[in-house]
Amino acid sequence: MSQTTGMPTVTAADVVALLRDWSVETTPTSAAKVSRFADHLTPGTAVNVTFLPGTDPLDTVAVAKRLRAEGFEPVPHVAARSLADRAALDGFLGRLKDEAGVTQALVIAGGLDRPVGAFASSMDLLATGLFQAHGITRIGVAGHPEGTPDIPEAALQDALLWKNRFAAEHGIDMYIETQFCFDAAAIIAWDRKIRGWGNRLPIHLGTPGLATLKTLLKFAQSSGVGPSIRVLTRQARNLAKLLLVQAPDRLLVELAAYKASDPECGIEKLHFYPFGGLAKTADWVNAVAEGRFAFDSRGIGLVVGEAAPLRVAS
Repeated sequence: MSQTTGMPTVTAADVVALLRDWSVETTPTSAAKVSRFADHLTPGTAVNVTFLPGTDPLDTVAVAKRLRAEGFEPVPHVAARSLADRAALDGFLGRLKDEAGVTQALVIAGGLDRPVGAFASSMDLLATGLFQAHGITRIGVAGHPEGTPDIPEAALQDALLWKNRFAAEHGIDMYIETQFCFDAAAIIAWDRKIRGWGNRLPIHLGTPGLATLKTLLKFAQSSGVGPSIRVLTRQARNLAKLLLVQAPDRLLVELAAYKASDPECGIEKLHFYPFGGLAKTADWVNAVAEGRFAFDSRGIGLVVGEAAPLRVAS
């Protein structure tokens, strides 16, 4: 048992519970570097497959097909602003279903400033009814614990409540999957805020995997996650730390304490972004999920096998 500063008591069992059924992300480019996903992931693990601006959607289909063949649950991204029209969406979903047996997807607006066609938002895609038509009834939608600079908070609230209503009215098993975040206080405040708005969708919290501080800063700056950038920048003032591998252990401890202490906590599971490579993140997360760790001397971090020299961004 350990006690985090300013947080309720947290136990090893709480940390393990937080990592139950964790999921992970891959891009088609990153997937090509993985010989066998089974070398690092438990069969049945949900693996998101990105559909980035300017990429071929058939690359996403191919990776989803491979994951299904290797015994994993493919969760392709479906990006509204990268799809030309209803026919393109129908064809994409049809191939995902027919070739990869896809039953769930992450539906997002996508990173383009201007849509290439008819769809500007995830709501535009959901309203087509094509996901249900193709048997895709477990759907993730985007969440932003630290906000997003191009969308006012009132619009985020309206969109979230629309998705809550849509899920209830159409029998969709919907969840919120968030951008990655390093700041536990910002995450907790956001969960409580959207709960006050009326959110009832469970949260799959985007969590950074193991990577150097330099790599984490690069991704944080490109994504505009404000409080998280400040967390990392404090560490980066010491140039010697830039190439040290960072682990999200302190974040896990703080979130485990929150989830264990608040029965209304909306965080259902963690979703990892393996910026430093799938193997490095998966091996570390598996060790923690299996309980192969100890709390550090201050009770705010974890010592995980050979990962003992790692330092958490704080």
